Amino acid sequence: MLRKIVFCISIFSFLFFLEAQSAEKGGMPQLDPQYWISQIFWLILTFGILFVILSKIILPKISGNLETRKSQILENIESAEKQRLESENKIKEFEKLILESKNQAKNYFNSAKDKITEDISKKKNALENEINEEIKTAEKEINDLKNNAPEKINKIAVETSADLIKQLIGFEVNSSNISAIVEDLVKKNGEKHNGI
Repeated sequence: MLRKIVFCISIFSFLFFLEAQSAEKGGMPQLDPQYWISQIFWLILTFGILFVILSKIILPKISGNLETRKSQILENIESAEKQRLESENKIKEFEKLILESKNQAKNYFNSAKDKITEDISKKKNALENEINEEIKTAEKEINDLKNNAPEKINKIAVETSADLIKQLIGFEVNSSNISAIVEDLVKKNGEKHNGI
C-alpha cells in the first residue's frame, strides 16, 4: 500500500515538474523547482501521518464498530427468534388451558345438570309417593265413611226421630222401636235404589 502511495506521489511530482517548467515564467512560487523538495517532504509527511492515523486508529475503530453492530444485530435477531418461539409456545399453552377450561366447565355444567335432574326426579318420586299415600288414606277414609255411614245415619235418624216424637207427643218413645222402623225404611229404600 505504501508503494502505491509513493508511486502516486512520484507521478504527481513528475506532472508538477513538467507544469513547473512551463509555469516558471509566470512567477508562481509553488511551481518553482527550488521549493519542490520541501513540498514533497511535507506532502509525504502529511499523507504518511494521515495514512498511519487512518490505518492504525480510525479504520480499526470503524471496523470494530461495524463488527460490534453486526454481532449485536445477530444477537438481536437470535433473541427475537427465541422470543417468537417462546410466544408461540405460550400461545399454544394458553390455547390448551382455554380448551381444558372449556372442557372442565362443560363437565361441571353436565354434572350440575345431572345432579339437578336427579334431585328433581327424587323429589318428584317422593311427591308422587306422598300423593299416593294421601290418596290411599283418603280412599280408606271414604270407604270407612261409606261403610260406617248407614250406621251413623241410622243412629242420627233414630235420635232425631226420638226428639221429634217427644216434642210432638210429649213423652219419650222406646229407641229400639224407632230403630226397627228406621231399619225397615232403609231396607225398603235400598231395595228401590238397587232395583232402579
